Amino acid sequence: LDRVKLLIFLSEVQSKQWLTWCEEDHVKLRSQPVIVPLSVNDELAFVAGVSSSLNTPTLTQETMKEKRQKLRESVRTEFGLTDKDMLVMSLSSINPGKGQLLLLESVALALEREQTQEQVAKRNQSKIIKNLNGIRKEKISLSARHRLRGSSRKMKITSPAVDNHPSVLSATGRRKLLLSGNVTQKQDLKLLLGSVGSKSNKVAYVKEMLSFLSNNGNLSNSVLWTPATTRVASLYSAADVYVTNSQGVGETFGRVTIEAMAYGLPVLGTDAGGTKEIVEHNVTGLLHPVGRAGNKVLAQNLLFLLRNPSTRLQLGSQGREIVEKMYMKQHMYKRFVDVLVKCMRH
Repeated sequence: LDRVKLLIFLSEVQSKQWLTWCEEDHVKLRSQPVIVPLSVNDELAFVAGVSSSLNTPTLTQETMKEKRQKLRESVRTEFGLTDKDMLVMSLSSINPGKGQLLLLESVALALEREQTQEQVAKRNQSKIIKNLNGIRKEKISLSARHRLRGSSRKMKITSPAVDNHPSVLSATGRRKLLLSGNVTQKQDLKLLLGSVGSKSNKVAYVKEMLSFLSNNGNLSNSVLWTPATTRVASLYSAADVYVTNSQGVGETFGRVTIEAMAYGLPVLGTDAGGTKEIVEHNVTGLLHPVGRAGNKVLAQNLLFLLRNPSTRLQLGSQGREIVEKMYMKQHMYKRFVDVLVKCMRH
């Protein structure tokens, strides 16, 4: 290494790790390393509707965005998804370092919390409706007593219909509002995991995941699987949220992270490695700690995005802008050329 003129790394965390190793082994580098991040390839950018070298006068960004929407609808239909499903996706080889089991545990926790809150909401709704019915019966009884009293006095006073009484109407109206579900449409959480069949998958770990699913029957209904494939554009198009749950020191860089961002997906990632350099918390996604300690936070983040579709879109849009400014092919080439020029001049 002491003969190398210049070292190039994909991320700051990778560079720092190598510098630590060099220091431990008493290796003196001739110059400080430089960072050249990876980029989104033109084929994926093209389908995502991001400007690329593949655009033509007839295949503009807007045209590709329309085609991507049709692709999204087609793939989601194939998966059996509807507009009320929030599809969370995580694609990688299946092994402990990628944290898929922890992701399953987080999804199970999120679904459990959602179910608990629904039950509480239903109980509260039932109590309110019961109280409103009690108020209505009381007013009907009161009105009936007034009519009887008036009749006994032979007075020609016509009592207003009980249902037209302002206060009764108010109670009835509130009950109808509760029953009509006049709120934001509830969404269901679905998880798409890949890559099934990858040679990098750890069989024992996959079995552990399947065992967890078998012990959590309801969770199985929310989990979808996809085989290993290089044709990921259709999957990105179908998804609503992307999760990178890499453990330990995290990803060196994680190209899938910027690919997901190019497709306008908010990223839920571990606060480690290259992920925290790419994903800006509360701007392009949400970060959570590594390990089982991060499960609770990840579950909260999943529920937050499930209940706030507009925030999902905002985070995804901001992530897409970052990709267009920093992670396209031309950006990587420029950085690499600058490095070569620097080497030749020194």
